[in-house]
Amino acid sequence: MNRSLRVRALLALAVLALSLYVAATVPVRLGLDLRGGTQIVLETRSTPTADADSAATDRTLEVLRGRIDALGVAEPTLVRSGDHRIIVELPGVQDPKKAADVLGRTAQLTFHPVLGAARDGDETSRPLPKRPGQRVLPDESGTPLRLGPALLTGEDVKEAAARFDQQGGAGWHVTVGFEGAGRDGWARLTGEAACKAPGDAARRVAIVLDDKVISSPQVDPSIACGAGIRDGATRITGSFSPEEARELSLLINGGALPVPVETVEQRTVGPTLGAQAITASAWAAVIGTALTSLFIIVVYRLLGALAALALACYGLVSYAALAALGATLTLPGLAGFVLAIGMAVDANVLVFERAREEYAARRRPSIRSALTAGFRNAFSAIADSNITTLIAAALLFFLASGPVRGFGVTLGIGVLASMFSALVISRVLAEFAASRPGVRRRPRLTGIATTGAVRERLTRRNPLLMRRPRRWLATSAAVLVLAGSGLAVRGVDLGVEFTGGRLIEYSTSSPVDPGRVRSALADAGFPRAVVQSSGDAGLTVRTDPLTDAEEGEVTGTLREVAGPADKVRDELIGPSLGEELRQGALIALAVALGAQFVYLAARFRWVLGSAAVVALVHDVVILLGVFAWLGKPVDGVFLAALLTVIGYSVNDSVVLFDRVRELDRRGSGPPFSGVVNQAILQTLPRTVNTGMGAAFMLTALAVLGGSSLTDFALALLIGLAVGTYSSVFIAAPVAIGLHARSRGGKPSPEGAAVTA
Repeated sequence: MNRSLRVRALLALAVLALSLYVAATVPVRLGLDLRGGTQIVLETRSTPTADADSAATDRTLEVLRGRIDALGVAEPTLVRSGDHRIIVELPGVQDPKKAADVLGRTAQLTFHPVLGAARDGDETSRPLPKRPGQRVLPDESGTPLRLGPALLTGEDVKEAAARFDQQGGAGWHVTVGFEGAGRDGWARLTGEAACKAPGDAARRVAIVLDDKVISSPQVDPSIACGAGIRDGATRITGSFSPEEARELSLLINGGALPVPVETVEQRTVGPTLGAQAITASAWAAVIGTALTSLFIIVVYRLLGALAALALACYGLVSYAALAALGATLTLPGLAGFVLAIGMAVDANVLVFERAREEYAARRRPSIRSALTAGFRNAFSAIADSNITTLIAAALLFFLASGPVRGFGVTLGIGVLASMFSALVISRVLAEFAASRPGVRRRPRLTGIATTGAVRERLTRRNPLLMRRPRRWLATSAAVLVLAGSGLAVRGVDLGVEFTGGRLIEYSTSSPVDPGRVRSALADAGFPRAVVQSSGDAGLTVRTDPLTDAEEGEVTGTLREVAGPADKVRDELIGPSLGEELRQGALIALAVALGAQFVYLAARFRWVLGSAAVVALVHDVVILLGVFAWLGKPVDGVFLAALLTVIGYSVNDSVVLFDRVRELDRRGSGPPFSGVVNQAILQTLPRTVNTGMGAAFMLTALAVLGGSSLTDFALALLIGLAVGTYSSVFIAAPVAIGLHARSRGGKPSPEGAAVTA
């Protein structure tokens, strides 16, 4: 074993040992869509007296943290997002209405003197001089009261507590204790009220929470005029339930929000749905990995078996990296983890195919030297293709939000782990095996001593695929028009995430006809509700934004038609946030195309970079068009799939153009069209084998991944097929045409080719 191999082996062992330790000791943090709970996104709003700046958002965050701690939620998460938004995650909370009500209350607590009743004909309804701070609010019974300026606020309160007074008949109430100047202020306020006659409305003190009188008790007759209540304590009564009393004490103790907040996004996922998603994805990963491993073992024999072992090591390293970085594993992220296993095969396939070429051409006398050359020659294509995928992952992280951002994190970690797996672990295993005497005596055992079925057929037939490149472009244009017409005829069905609205998923005891539910909802006053089947026995209802009361009507109507139904998912997106996310998606798409062009133009000539971008645009339009024809929603998860397709499509183009660049540098060969044709034939075995490996994973994800991941896997399967086609039959012909124009000529009619 030479020195470089020993260094790689030690590095691989160190990383695997560390990964095993991290995986065994550090649990991966699951997102709410996997463990169940509620996520609420709050946005601060400015008022005439307070600016919703960054400092106000920070103060709001601290107040909300105190309220959530008092709620007793286990492992809550509160983070600021930008200058005006706060993301709150409440694991296990299945009642978003209650959580949103507690979090969204401004909780401006004030104590006012009552100047008199404002009811017509009342002796105390005489006109009062207008003074700053005076206003009229109804008391608990609805009687309007004239209130003077606030003399005390929630900042004067030391603490509040929910109490139950069974003997005194007050039932559940809230005791309030004042501190500092608040004690004197309370004595002064009650002392002035005590000067009024018993029964007079002016003998009352109004306790106001968020512009609503929650209690207006009379000062006891035993309190002398001017003396007031000196112990700095009072209690708020009002026929409270235990929950209402605890909530009120929580709000008072937590303090007032410095600025109002508005719920712009709300997601609730039941724990059952999350558990099902984990189980389904785990089965998809196991079966997909088994099929992919079996495929590469059949194709590459011993080296394929070692690559499958490296694939298992890749899974361990990826999982440990997620745990060590504290990344949150979401449902799309879990799908990304499964997808990355299929994509991790690509680097091994690139190396093995290059090693096959070296050995078949007899440029390398042994299997080990052919492998060494294969790793060296494939490094450029591996690096370029993985960097383009990392660009897509970075865009998802910086421009997306919520679970889709988690997909970007998982995809990025997967790409880096796959490179380490292929270039270090797989190389150590392959070179060590190739150096064994038994393997040297039986080179065909390795799987690279043969050219493979695909390469053998291409060598025998030597097709001139680029003889007439314009025919391929004409065919592609026809397919593009057919798919693109779906955008004009059917239109893009933007999901709730991009339009704003409410999406509710129900689990029913038996399959239900969506049409019956749709008609019932239309009769109930929701004519624009979109009802679709979900899984074997489930329904999704998509509507405009609904209040909680309207959501209750929708749920009640559905249960009248469908029978018992459990709500397993509830998402509410405000229209302003939907518009913002829609613009963000367009920006992400534009930046993705621009970033890929810049990178490709830097790594290759502008001709090849432009051709690859044309193929990308083709793939994007085809995928959008197919989803339009199928009536599938375009949402954040679709955006993740689309950007992944862009990265995958660029991978194919990069591998092809990397070979074009390599062949073109040799010079004095066939014309450019012939070089491209030769590059296609040489890289086609890699394209087919990589595509098959990814297809196994995606098919398993589509079949076993459940309703939440079916559309995601479908989009990637379509993108896989379209991306493979476009890299050969669109990017290549466009490159030939642009090259001819740059030279002031025309494409060679022969499309001369040499054998692969």
